[in-house]
Amino acid sequence: MRYVLALDQGTTSSRAMLFDENGVPAAAAQHEFRQIYPQPGWVEHDPREILSTQFACAREAVAKAGVDAKQIAAIGIANQRETTLLWDRQSGEPLANAIVWQDRRTAARCAQLKQSGAEELVRRKTGLVLDPYFSGTKLAWLLDSIPGARPRAERGELAFGTVDTWLAWHLSKARLHVTDVTNASRTLLYDIHAGDWDAELLKLLDVPRAILPDVLPSANVFGMIAPDLLGELVPLAGIAGDQQAALFGQGCHGPGMAKNTYGTGCFLLLHTGEKAVASANGLLTTMAAQIAPRGGARTATRTYALEGSVFIGGAVVQWLRDEMKFFTTSAEVEQMAASVLDNGGVFLVPAFAGLGAPHWDPHARGAIFGLTRGSSRAHIARAALESIAFQSADLLDAMQRDAGEKLSELRVDGGAAANDLLMQFQADILGVPVVRPKVLETTALGAAYLAGLAVDLWDSPADLAARWQAERRFEPHMERYKAGELLARWHDAVARSKNWMPGR
Repeated sequence: MRYVLALDQGTTSSRAMLFDENGVPAAAAQHEFRQIYPQPGWVEHDPREILSTQFACAREAVAKAGVDAKQIAAIGIANQRETTLLWDRQSGEPLANAIVWQDRRTAARCAQLKQSGAEELVRRKTGLVLDPYFSGTKLAWLLDSIPGARPRAERGELAFGTVDTWLAWHLSKARLHVTDVTNASRTLLYDIHAGDWDAELLKLLDVPRAILPDVLPSANVFGMIAPDLLGELVPLAGIAGDQQAALFGQGCHGPGMAKNTYGTGCFLLLHTGEKAVASANGLLTTMAAQIAPRGGARTATRTYALEGSVFIGGAVVQWLRDEMKFFTTSAEVEQMAASVLDNGGVFLVPAFAGLGAPHWDPHARGAIFGLTRGSSRAHIARAALESIAFQSADLLDAMQRDAGEKLSELRVDGGAAANDLLMQFQADILGVPVVRPKVLETTALGAAYLAGLAVDLWDSPADLAARWQAERRFEPHMERYKAGELLARWHDAVARSKNWMPGR
C-alpha cells in the first residue's frame, strides 16, 4: 500500500492527514497554535510555531498509521492563503510575525490606492479587489515598516512567501522557493490571464521581483523534502491554497460545480472552467488548481473559479468559546443553539475583521441586534450559527447572478459542516439541497489528490471525482416567505454594522 501525506496548514491549527492509494484517510493529527492580536484589527502568527506544529503533526500522523516513510509516495500542501511572511534567505529566519489574511492594518493604504484610480487595473489583471485581505499590501507594509528591509529586498537578500512557500522552503532546507498558481493569484501581484508576476502591479505596490517565489502548477513535482521530516526523501508534489484544494477534493473539476468550506472563514467557490468570469456582484475571480502538463502537452491548462469569502465563519463559535466563555468545546454550540426553537429575534453580525464579499467593508465591526430581557446565551449561540449560513447565502446569491444560473445543490466541507443544525438551516435559507461528503476534510484530501496525480498514483481528475461519495443530504424544509423574512432582517443588521470604524 502506498500513501500520500497532506499537510493542511490552517488559520488556527496545523493538521496532517495520511491517505492511502484508495483515497481513504489512514491517520490524522492536529495542533492549534497562538493567535496574536497586537492591536485592534491586527492578526499575526509566529512563523516558527507554524513550522513546529506542522512538522509535529506530520510525524505524528505517520506514526499513528504505523506506516514506513518509504511507503509515502508524495506530500501535498494546502494552506491558509494571503497570510504573508518575509524572511532572510541566508538564515531562514523570519523578519517579523506572519501577517494573517484577517489582518486589516493596510485598510488606509487600500483606500489610497482606490482613490488614485488603481482598482480597475488591479481588478482587470488579478480578478481581486483592493482590500487588506490580500498579500500585496501586507508585503509592502512589511518592507516599509521593518528597518532596512526594502534595500535588503532589492538586493535579493530576503524572500517573500505565503504559508505554502514558507513550508516548502524549510521542508527542502532552503532549496525550494516556490508557490502554485492558486496562492499566487491571491497576492495582488499576479496576472491571472498572463500567468505571471506583473511588472505594473509590482510597481504599483513597490515590491521588488527579486523576493518573489517561482510559480508552478498545483499538481507538480516541486522538489524533494529533506529526510529531516520523516527520515526519507519524499517528493513535494502538490500545493494549493486551502479553498482551491477543497474545490478539487470535492470533485468540482468542471464548470458549474460549487462547494462551500466552513472553516475559520467560509469560502464559496464555483468552478468556471477555462473562462475567467468577471464578477458584477462583488465576488472574486481566482485561479483553480492547475495540473502540470501531461501526455505531451507543453503548457498547463489555466482554470478559474468565482469565489466569495466570509472572513468570520466558524471563528464566531471560537469567539463564543474563548472570549465569551459560553462553553468549553466548540462542539457544544449545536446543543446550546438547539435548546431554543429559533433565534428569538437576535441577529449577530460577526464583522470582527470587517466584511468580505459581497460587501467589502473593512470598517464594519461585529454587532448583536434584537436583544431583549428574555434573550439568552442559547439565542446568541443560535444567532452565531445562523450568521454563518446567512453570510454564505449572500455569497451564493451573488454567485448565481454572476453565473446566470441557479445551482441545483451545494457541496459542503470543513469543520463546521459537521454541525447538523447549521447545515439544515443553510439548506432552508438557500432553498437548495446541501450535500455533505463522507470525507469531510476535503481540503487535505484535495492536497493529497493533487500530489498523487503528479506522481501517477492516480490516473486523472475524472478517476478522483468518481470516488466522491455523499454522507448526508439536507433538503430545504422552510417556507420561502419565512426564509425571505429572516434574510431581510439579516440584511438590515448587516447594513447597521457597516462603516462602524471609518478611517481606521
